[in-house]
Amino acid sequence: MIKVIHPSKIKGEVKAPASKSFMQRAIALSVLADGETIIENPSRCDDALAGLNIASSFGCKVYDNGEFISVIPNKEVKPTKLLCGESGLAIRLFAPIVSLYSHQVELQAEGSLLKRPADFMTSTLNQLGVGTETNDGFPPLKIQGPLKTGSAELDGSLSSQFLSGLLIALPKAQGNSTLKVNNLMSIPYIDMTLKAIESFGGKIEHSDYKVFTIQGSQNYNAGTYFIEGDWSGAAGLLVAGAIGGNIMVTKLTSTSTQADMAVMKALRDAGAEIEIDDDTIIIKRPKQLQAFEFDALHCPDLFPVLTALAANCEGTTRISGVHRLLHKESNRGEALKNEFNKIGVSIEFENDIMLIKGGNIQGGDVFAHNDHRIAMALTLAAFNAAGAIKISGTECVNKTYPEFFEDMKMLGVKVE
Repeated sequence: MIKVIHPSKIKGEVKAPASKSFMQRAIALSVLADGETIIENPSRCDDALAGLNIASSFGCKVYDNGEFISVIPNKEVKPTKLLCGESGLAIRLFAPIVSLYSHQVELQAEGSLLKRPADFMTSTLNQLGVGTETNDGFPPLKIQGPLKTGSAELDGSLSSQFLSGLLIALPKAQGNSTLKVNNLMSIPYIDMTLKAIESFGGKIEHSDYKVFTIQGSQNYNAGTYFIEGDWSGAAGLLVAGAIGGNIMVTKLTSTSTQADMAVMKALRDAGAEIEIDDDTIIIKRPKQLQAFEFDALHCPDLFPVLTALAANCEGTTRISGVHRLLHKESNRGEALKNEFNKIGVSIEFENDIMLIKGGNIQGGDVFAHNDHRIAMALTLAAFNAAGAIKISGTECVNKTYPEFFEDMKMLGVKVE
């Protein structure tokens, strides 16, 4: 799908999309819970739908009445195949969960997920007595349980999502476990997981995120679970306000554990005018945005929208943590450099730092690289460009924020 975004000034009110990260965690816990879980303010993005499809494969009855989604588990059904679509979070959350079974389960992938590594999960699962098989280190991933409790060690530098899956699965195993985690990145996402587990009645202890102690044979209690607004998707809306006009973003929890809430620091450092009232944020463009420095080590998903922000700033912005971009939906660092260079924005790398020189955005033809966050960032870049920006492959926004372009139009963005 191709979208042409014209230079635009924006104004209005928009609701933040529901968090697909909390949504998938809620689905995973619902599968293991006792009784019916009601998920309020659900996400229906492609990643969330992949999670609900997986729940159905576990035998869960899934009902969507438009306002909430109900998940009723069926412990008698033993899945043999899970279709994860392009959701990296789904395959990493559910690999440990299917390890609880004593039969083989195959986790299948599509599109960009077929090119994202899966072998970093196998070593830890093997330590816990689980048999694994990959396609030369990539999906599909075959899991042969049952998972045995005890001690295991894992490298947390590639992804925190697999650790989240282990933390959800191990309380349901028989026996206690200890996980030693080295080089953990994206710590706020582990806080998100621990918060979700606690909401379902589970309990996990940890020592400075390095050693996690998990008691086995715990019960997850079903109930009503509210999905927070998504700070990852809302980051694009907030940047849109900072560079394009004056908008109000609602349904954002200001005390959230979500990593991408850190976008607020970058916006303040750039000079955006911000007002916060409960779950509502009003953001305005100042006369001049200034270059800023930002550490994205624990929130790498912010790189694309912050690139769009930096392109509108006077001076050179420095964002550190580039190594976290290698195994996303695309090689995000290189993709951002290639596409923003096409529209006159200079991006260079200095070791682990991305340098973005702002102030000269041109129109042109660009490609989203099947990466939802790059498609959104290129859309924002068009607001103050010298001409229209034509983006190919924009259907990828459905992965996390299917309403993105409709919300942009509602705010006054000229989209063809």
